Amino acid sequence: MSGRLAGEVVVVTGGARGIGAAVAEVAEREGARVAVIDVSPGGRGFAVQADITEAEQVEAAVSAVVAELGPVTVLVNNAGRNASFDPVGMSEAEWDAVFAIDLKAAWLMARAVLPGMKAAGRGSIVNIASLHARMTSRGMFPYAAAKSGLVGLTRSLALETGPFGVRVNAVSPGWTATRLVEEYLAAHPDPGERARIEGLHPMGRIGTPEEIAEVVCFLASGAAAFVTGAEWAVDGGMSARFA
Repeated sequence: MSGRLAGEVVVVTGGARGIGAAVAEVAEREGARVAVIDVSPGGRGFAVQADITEAEQVEAAVSAVVAELGPVTVLVNNAGRNASFDPVGMSEAEWDAVFAIDLKAAWLMARAVLPGMKAAGRGSIVNIASLHARMTSRGMFPYAAAKSGLVGLTRSLALETGPFGVRVNAVSPGWTATRLVEEYLAAHPDPGERARIEGLHPMGRIGTPEEIAEVVCFLASGAAAFVTGAEWAVDGGMSARFA
């Protein structure tokens, strides 16, 4: 599969670290010209610092990428945040902030790149959702709602853009060894928490950002030319368990 993204211009949001950084690395390895858009400075390839919950900043960031690298052919909507709120105590401002980054930003980014993709008659968008879109746990309100919305957005965009040669898919990771997850496990009062979580997976371990990135880049590539409107679970089989 070497060179599967040769000639592509790939934009990764939230690509300064974690899964996004791994996607940028794999895409670059596979021949793509890569741009990272993140609120934090830095990242692989052409880095643009922007808040993608703001429409004007999205348009400016995409324009900067196009000027530097050329028209965007692949968008990976990776930027997001975890959320843990009480459904009664949560304020409207907190709700809006969660949905702004976990759902609205994906639409704003898609809106900015789709005219170019439609004009070219080709393109791919991959949205990073979560297993919480279909199964969740207490203490993750309203993250599951936002990620469910992102999967719905994926399906809707796939139907709207398919006639123009644009594919839209979602990847739903399970437990992945990102910095946030490692910090959670290191700070957990129960030293057996890591073993408990690993035991939830039929494969006996959690995933790596690189493993998620490989699936994302496959879906973005021509090897997945007949895949659109799909949600792929990349979770080591955890969602196959009954309990």
